[in-house]
Amino acid sequence: MKKVCLLTAALAIGGAGTALANADLQKMMDDPNQWVIQTGDYANTRYSKLDQINAGNVKDLQVAWTFSTGVLRGHEGSPLVVGDVMYVHTPFPNIVYALDLKNEGKVIWRYHPQQDPDVIPVMCCDTVNRGVAYGDGKIFLHQADTTVVALDAKTGAVVWSVKNGDPGIGETNTATVMPVKDKVLVGISGGEFGVRGSITAYNMKDGSLAWRGYSMGPDSDTLMDPEKTTHLGKPVGKDSGTATWEGDQWKIGGGTTWGWYSYDPDLNLVYYGSGNPSTWNPSQRPGDNRWSMTIWARDADTGMAKWVYQMTPHDEWDFDGINEMILTDQKIDGKDRKLLTHFDRNGFGYTLDRVTGELLVAKKYDPAVNWATEVVMDPKSDQYGRPQVVSQYSTEQNGEDVNSTGICPAALGSKDQQPAAYSPKTELFYVPTNHVCMDYEPFYVSYTAGQPYVGATLSMYPAPNSHGGMGNFIAWDGKKGEIKWSLPEQFSVWSGALATAGDIVFYGTLEGYLKAVDAKTGEELYRFKTPSGIIGNVMTYTSGGKQYVAVLSGVGGWAGIGLAAGLTNPTDGLGAVGGYAALSDYTALGGTMTVFALPD
Repeated sequence: MKKVCLLTAALAIGGAGTALANADLQKMMDDPNQWVIQTGDYANTRYSKLDQINAGNVKDLQVAWTFSTGVLRGHEGSPLVVGDVMYVHTPFPNIVYALDLKNEGKVIWRYHPQQDPDVIPVMCCDTVNRGVAYGDGKIFLHQADTTVVALDAKTGAVVWSVKNGDPGIGETNTATVMPVKDKVLVGISGGEFGVRGSITAYNMKDGSLAWRGYSMGPDSDTLMDPEKTTHLGKPVGKDSGTATWEGDQWKIGGGTTWGWYSYDPDLNLVYYGSGNPSTWNPSQRPGDNRWSMTIWARDADTGMAKWVYQMTPHDEWDFDGINEMILTDQKIDGKDRKLLTHFDRNGFGYTLDRVTGELLVAKKYDPAVNWATEVVMDPKSDQYGRPQVVSQYSTEQNGEDVNSTGICPAALGSKDQQPAAYSPKTELFYVPTNHVCMDYEPFYVSYTAGQPYVGATLSMYPAPNSHGGMGNFIAWDGKKGEIKWSLPEQFSVWSGALATAGDIVFYGTLEGYLKAVDAKTGEELYRFKTPSGIIGNVMTYTSGGKQYVAVLSGVGGWAGIGLAAGLTNPTDGLGAVGGYAALSDYTALGGTMTVFALPD
């Protein structure tokens, strides 16, 4: 009996510690003076309550200070600010710097991991990393080689590390992590190498494995209950993650999870998306290929899936579903609803009830989208929730070794990983988008572990009969599925947006401009050209009572892969090199954090 009492006491103490750590992290997220995870908050709104910098004075913004990362290639993600310390990360080799904001940005410590450079050619679409996160006194980094490392936030010392995958079979990482309660959630990259996607939870204290849920496979792998897990309100059924695959194809099925994660503490559900099925040649994998291209809602403690929604069954265009899930509470038809809004690569903006997975809105957020006419919204239809594919743009129907032309959007989607923002003041989403179309020719490809498993040749170009550019920055009404205003850009907007209580929205451009626009009208209020193209995400914080705005510049990513990797063949970079060839006329490689403030 004594042992039982001791065990109960120990569990109670451990549980209290977990609750305290989670409460502390939530409190820090609620403090607009800090920016402690990449998404700003668990809801992925990328909204700040700071308003010292506002629509009336943002025109006076000046550069306050800069910091060179010492690394070229694409700089995605953003710095963090925890108290008086800023944490800055880089692309491969994934250096982390801790900078003292009270002492002119002096380097407190640096972490420089030793990684095998052989991981570089296995990484799709540049050597980017979307940043570190803070929790429980630690800085969490998921390195390119899939090493997850916890660093002491004060000293940079390694507290623990664990290997999440094997680059030898194509498993790499480009994403950030999400600390939730006593766990750290991480994904995996490598869909172009036949990797089977998964989300993994490690215990924050020591890095031990808590649970792992795969994107496809038997129920024991996907962590699905065939009767309780639902898809559009109906049970998924037994082994739904293998039923729409031929034989053992699911074992190399793709569905990787290199995007963003969000979390609802009240529901205790984690939300994220899975990517393309492998290979890009749809003829080689008949069926819906579940659960690639899917929005997931999982229990944070156990990983069990509550509901799923597959947006693009049997993907034929590489329209990964990994983009962020933005959680908002809004009224629809006079009733309060817990909503999830997602801007998919396939060009449709989705709004769902995040409690049940009910589909509420599915509308095109770029008028150029042509591969499908609509998503069927009638629950009584056997096509409910499915996009209606246009035969002319179906790479499957046109067949192998046939070049399907004029498909909009291109494989990099109407929006890729670059995160949108949401303002509760305007109830609008601010979305950085790609305005790009493609030609797509699938061909037969054999699977060899660790070798590319793509099976398609692509060419990309601006959407025809439009403004001539390759991007737009839009304001979107998620309840109605309507564009409220749209700002044309010469190149794709590959930077993450930031909305603030100052009634302004910030974003960056591939040429290198940081821009501020009026949240209500889209009127441009400020621009400044940074040393390199911006594919990082804008963030804000205060130091010494003063508001600052910071962004990483350093051109690269999929859109800038030609510049970043020195590629010149138009079809290289999975088709992006030719489409963005003109980018070299406007910017060059860099690696700089630029911090802005109003003059004293």
